[in-house]
Amino acid sequence: MAIPDFQTIMLPLMQTIANGHEVKMADIKTSLAEKFKLTSLELNELLPSGKQPVFNNRIGWSKTHLKKAGLVDSPKKGFIKITPLGISVLQKSPTLINVSFLKQYPAYLEFITGTNNSTPASELKSTNVINNQVTSATESTKTPDEILEGAHQQLRNSLVQDIISTLKGVSPYFFEKIVVDLLVKMGYGGSFKDAGSTTKKSGDDGIDGIIKEDKLGLDVIYIQAKRWNSPVGRPEIHSFVGALAGQGAKKGVFITTDRFTADAKNFVPKNETKIVLIDGEQLAQYMIDYNLGVSTINTYEIKRLDTDFFEED
Repeated sequence: MAIPDFQTIMLPLMQTIANGHEVKMADIKTSLAEKFKLTSLELNELLPSGKQPVFNNRIGWSKTHLKKAGLVDSPKKGFIKITPLGISVLQKSPTLINVSFLKQYPAYLEFITGTNNSTPASELKSTNVINNQVTSATESTKTPDEILEGAHQQLRNSLVQDIISTLKGVSPYFFEKIVVDLLVKMGYGGSFKDAGSTTKKSGDDGIDGIIKEDKLGLDVIYIQAKRWNSPVGRPEIHSFVGALAGQGAKKGVFITTDRFTADAKNFVPKNETKIVLIDGEQLAQYMIDYNLGVSTINTYEIKRLDTDFFEED
């Protein structure tokens, strides 16, 4: 069974605390995981940011929506308890509790629309007016975190494709320089002037750049950079290994703007040479992560309540 969306979790969550006792959220997670028969793999699935399990996030937002409707409460940090209103709801044996169901409660409408309960009914015009104010994000089965991170991932994926397309349009020599500059930004050597260099176009014996592995220059890594519009195959990797052997080197990085064939990926040198392959997509991801060739246009801070701040001695 796939991880249920946060709306599907609402009713089972309430049923788990139907006895009226305070229950730890950690125990809620365990009970719901068993109910939905989730595997360890599903329980450990993370949001795109990699900072929180999807299941935990959806449980948290289920609790938030139920709490805003007045059906559950948080008596203390890390605990949840059903309210008298919540008990009365369960006594009616609902088959589903979701966003549409919760809209019958004024407190919840205020939460999702920003409409104050004290607003005269004459100013509200009709319930339909209120419902029309609810955004598609609220109606979605995804949590706000999933929507936000999903949008961020879409923007990042688009940027990756833009970077790859742009890289394929630069000159081969400039591409080699970009590759060396990136490796310096990743921490190899120290500075571009001291740590890395390109090999000046022709006569490089298949080596496009050289980078110091550390700031002291105790070892060097040789680079092959292919600004290609077609996949890199095994013959090219084999030739690079030969070029490394000619330099007496054992470490190399082969970078392309396209991709590597399966044979290229599976090629393992018989000697002690170690080759790292970086395709166009991974290269673009690194450029984003290390702020090379990209600039920040907006920064959004996501904040949450600091419950420890409000604890009285």
